[in-house]
Amino acid sequence: MVEDPTAADTAVEPVTATAPRPAGRTVFTQGWRDAAFLHWAVEPAVVAPLLPPGTRPDELDGHSYVGLIPFRMRRIGMVGAPGLPYLGSFLETNVRLYSVDGQGRRGVVFRSLDADRLIPVLTARWVAGLPYLWSSMRFARAGDVVTYTSRRRWPGPRGARSGIALRVGERLTGQDPLAGFLTARWGLHQTSRLDRGRTAYWPNEHPTWPLHAAELLHLDEELLAAAGLPGVSGPPDSVLFSPGVDVRFGPRLR
Repeated sequence: MVEDPTAADTAVEPVTATAPRPAGRTVFTQGWRDAAFLHWAVEPAVVAPLLPPGTRPDELDGHSYVGLIPFRMRRIGMVGAPGLPYLGSFLETNVRLYSVDGQGRRGVVFRSLDADRLIPVLTARWVAGLPYLWSSMRFARAGDVVTYTSRRRWPGPRGARSGIALRVGERLTGQDPLAGFLTARWGLHQTSRLDRGRTAYWPNEHPTWPLHAAELLHLDEELLAAAGLPGVSGPPDSVLFSPGVDVRFGPRLR
């Protein structure tokens, strides 16, 4: 079980470009493609009530962050089997927070995950206990401009929408502490019936993110408020883009 986040003398793991620990045997694989990272800096107290027991907000320079991340999911595969080309490939937009547990493991907490394929949504909700929602979604790219749209179908709030357009810039080189803090995440914290109400940590491994600067051209979204964050609004504090990585998840840990 995840320890008390107030426990002293537990060092928080460093921010690293690749996984700081092996994820273990492969439970499933995914490809994350054409990912946009929009982030808003918030006071840690804003997000603390939304995190699972045994975790606290992860911070950089006194701030935690709220992320809105649209991307293309590509070919989910189970236990080493080849990825599914249709059911395992879909568009997704997630709202996520940043957490650290009593063992010092940094992670993410998903407040919502909108996807445009109903069967994966139902499977993820029932089997994994993740807050997936079914939405109508579109992705397009014209030159260096990418656009993402989403409108929720089920379970609600129905009609909650997101529209994002950005221009992809030059690839980042060298060290960028904020970009690393926001994207170099090697697991998720979650409470579900699978864990009998206890908070578990689900580790992953993937190559270093190839990150690009990006210019936000358009933003019209309601997903943050629908995820319990009505006070987070205005222009994001960070906008990034990545062509993507391939990811491997290991067994859940406590």
